[in-house]
Amino acid sequence: MHVAMPLLARTVRGIEPLLRAEIHRSGAGTVRRSRHREVWFTAPDPGLALRELRTADDVLLLAAVVDGVGRAKAALPRLGRAASAVDARALLALRERAPEPTGLDVSASFLGRRAYTRFDLEDTVGAELSALLRLPYHSRRYGAAPPPGTASWRVTVEDDEAVIALRVAERPLHRRPYKTGSVPGTLHPPVAAAMARLARLDGARLVLDPCGGAGTTLVEARALAPHARYVGLDHSSRAALVATANSGPVAGERAAPGRAIAWAVGDAGRIPLPGGVVDRVIVNPPWGRQVPPSGLLRGDDGLLWRELARVLAPGGLVVALLHDEPEQLRLASANGLRAERTVEVSLSGLHPVIAVLRRRTPCA
Repeated sequence: MHVAMPLLARTVRGIEPLLRAEIHRSGAGTVRRSRHREVWFTAPDPGLALRELRTADDVLLLAAVVDGVGRAKAALPRLGRAASAVDARALLALRERAPEPTGLDVSASFLGRRAYTRFDLEDTVGAELSALLRLPYHSRRYGAAPPPGTASWRVTVEDDEAVIALRVAERPLHRRPYKTGSVPGTLHPPVAAAMARLARLDGARLVLDPCGGAGTTLVEARALAPHARYVGLDHSSRAALVATANSGPVAGERAAPGRAIAWAVGDAGRIPLPGGVVDRVIVNPPWGRQVPPSGLLRGDDGLLWRELARVLAPGGLVVALLHDEPEQLRLASANGLRAERTVEVSLSGLHPVIAVLRRRTPCA
């Protein structure tokens, strides 16, 4: 008889509903509740969650839920007592293919103003777990990164409820093995996976990313719908090389499922495809945040939308990450692309929107 273990999946703010749906549809577990950037669920096999959940930043074993952790520093001893009661050895034994740890580290976060810092939370819990496990604790207080081989614990506090949890794997889930190279502006993999889910890829034959960067969007889309045909472009020859490497086989693992992704150097202002052949577009356009527009897009914000409307089949979808949402949606609408849904996310202190746009079908 399998015992359902309590787990916690962390994700990017704004895509918690997509993560809940993914947990349900994948059969990875049963959702119990959500908090800020967290989805709590139960599962008989934490390894299944690691293999299936692509919209999650991380998956952790829930060690303790502590009420009454308020905003005053006097709440810290209460948290410490809870940490000292954790069955830490039993939790370590449940980690997915992780070797015996040589030490431990703790990372913490909280919502709202408090009389203590994240480092106070980390050191309170870390000291207790270190005593329990007889392992050295590596504090983050002075900026030093934990050495390899440590077991990573997590503390989050929302309102007066704190959670202590242990990472299931050796590294966070968002650090994809395939992503061996990067370029400026590369997309966070769980956000790319969320965009792929919003694109509703079932039945899509041709999927395009005209601003491919390091290839993250199409690699995540292919994992969801391996039998579609994928084409990626970027104005940078280096980006095309990085994307090609990232979408190939991963050393030591099974080859990526599905067809090879066709990468090419190309200008998103003049997409080298005939009109009306693309079923889905998934794109993170270069609107001057980390990467300025280049080629024909420089100085003409509307050109990308005109090209997408040209190559998109009637009824096709564009899923785009937009920073200047009102202006970009206005330009999209002017080119026959109507917004069906928007999802605001939080990324590195910014609040872009994932927009799902459908090409209007001409009236008969």
